Amino acid sequence: MSGDRPVPVVAGDRDAARPRPGRGADGDARPPRSTWVLLGVLVLAQIGYPLTGGGTRAALTVATVVLGYLLSVGHALLTRGPRTAAALVAVATGGGFAIEALGVATGFPFGSYDYSGELGPKLAGVPLIIPLAWTWMAWPAWLAAVRLVRPGVRRVALAAVGLAAWDLFLDPQMVAEGYWRWRDATPALPGLPGIPVSNYLGWLLFGVLMMTLLRPLAGATVDRTGPADHPMYALYLWTYASSVLAHAVFLGLPASALWGAAGMAVAAVPLAVTLARGHRRQRPPAGPGHGSDPRRVDASA
Repeated sequence: MSGDRPVPVVAGDRDAARPRPGRGADGDARPPRSTWVLLGVLVLAQIGYPLTGGGTRAALTVATVVLGYLLSVGHALLTRGPRTAAALVAVATGGGFAIEALGVATGFPFGSYDYSGELGPKLAGVPLIIPLAWTWMAWPAWLAAVRLVRPGVRRVALAAVGLAAWDLFLDPQMVAEGYWRWRDATPALPGLPGIPVSNYLGWLLFGVLMMTLLRPLAGATVDRTGPADHPMYALYLWTYASSVLAHAVFLGLPASALWGAAGMAVAAVPLAVTLARGHRRQRPPAGPGHGSDPRRVDASA
């Protein structure tokens, strides 16, 4: 498995020991404080979702997506620099809008569907917040895959599945609210009527394309992780656990709770286990004189 790998400092390279823009994932750099703040606000907004309804819930949905977008793009910018942030926006936001516009116009690759007017302004039939949602979860899904597996096809596949599996929660929830609907929802997964299987396959197809393009466009900094990425791990695991709870208990969607729990577990469960093991290994031994370095908060897995 791949893990958090500190970059070695060459003797005499005084600059290498200092944090630099775009290198926040290297070494022992701490996460930018603003990412934890935004994550906290996002969590509060999501907690409010099942407690509201009607126009208030729709407005809260839009606000949550915007917060998630700012969190992921901001984290990419602060920890890896403008190139990575620009690549993420180009691939996930630009690509997400393009694939959604294609889907609305032609029915490929998700199936024939229409958006309601409850999610704000549209362009080419697509609410402008939809590509922001792609971006919001694409970045933590990629970082989770980087944390878990080495570069190559397996990493791209895990990142794509980690993103696409989120839709096993998202689509049933949004369809139940009437934010979009399919003209032909067959065949559907058991317990998830109103959403064709082609939708999930379309998500997976685009997820593979997105993750394949992200690495060469974003540069080598997206091939390693470190302590600065902990807010993104927390975002991914929070999304998983809170979605299972919300669907099972508060939203009356037990089937999507089961499907989503199984799908996102492919990335979420190994991520949680790996992070827990890394934390235990880095816990300093009891008592003085054991040579532990309290500055080190993560390690290879």
